[in-house]
Amino acid sequence: MTDGMPYELSTFSSGHTFLDTPAGDRSARISILGAPMDWATTNRAGARDGPHAVRRASRLLIDGDHPVLGTNPMALGLSDLGDVPVMIGDIAESHRRIEETATGLSHVCAIGGDHSVSLPLIRAASKTHGSLGLIHFDAHTDTWPENFGQTLAHGTPFFHAIEDGLIDPTRSIQIGIRAPMEGDLFAKAEATGLKILSADDVHEMGPQAVTKMIKEVAGDSPSYLSFDVDALDPAFAPGTGTPEMGGLFSWQVRKILTGLSGVQFIGMDVVEVAPAYDHSEITSLAAATVIWDYLALLAIRTGDAS
Repeated sequence: MTDGMPYELSTFSSGHTFLDTPAGDRSARISILGAPMDWATTNRAGARDGPHAVRRASRLLIDGDHPVLGTNPMALGLSDLGDVPVMIGDIAESHRRIEETATGLSHVCAIGGDHSVSLPLIRAASKTHGSLGLIHFDAHTDTWPENFGQTLAHGTPFFHAIEDGLIDPTRSIQIGIRAPMEGDLFAKAEATGLKILSADDVHEMGPQAVTKMIKEVAGDSPSYLSFDVDALDPAFAPGTGTPEMGGLFSWQVRKILTGLSGVQFIGMDVVEVAPAYDHSEITSLAAATVIWDYLALLAIRTGDAS
């Protein structure tokens, strides 16, 4: 104690919430929400441990303003609501619980969990904002109707979101796509109006041109950000269930994200962190930093710079 006041927290004595934010306030402007499920994966499991690992890694980001945007995400009024009590082995029930928990929250930043959790999160957001634009970073399009007979697998959320009118594909863009995919399914996704940029496109165009394209596609209507860490090359995100070679570099992702001021984001998720395959926390830190960059953008929009 110093003059009757507690010492400031350090990176190794901070709490267990994201960015050491207060916990449990559903009326907060921004809600952090964990979705710890991985039973919709088709390769390596382990993303159920993602929310805990990302929260832990976020401790490195609590002690200053954003170095590029100059804002402090802590000024936004955040609250960490903990993890949704998902139902082990039951995808549909887990989705129902995630949607129910997220419904009515002002603005959700979710930590997965496998990518199937995006569907109930988008369902919840669309109840307030209607059909959404989508900005989606991934190695995979996740527009399969089913994966190995499972219609709610982690490769299907955006097929359902488009089919159900939750996402407007003409205001949606996918960045970093490079995984094997049947040609007819790729063509069907593009035929909806969905814009798809491969990882090679990003490497060749450069972040500034990609940012410009994202803004043109998103326009000024409500948009949802979904970030699968396998959008990053495995060199920068080994801790994930379905890694794909030739992905985005960390610096490219940060350059693109920090250039998206003006996009009307209404919610986001970061998914597919599987800590068991990580080393030195680099995947968890990448995921935490994506959320931090996103929050720094929101602070520009709201005027809460510090």
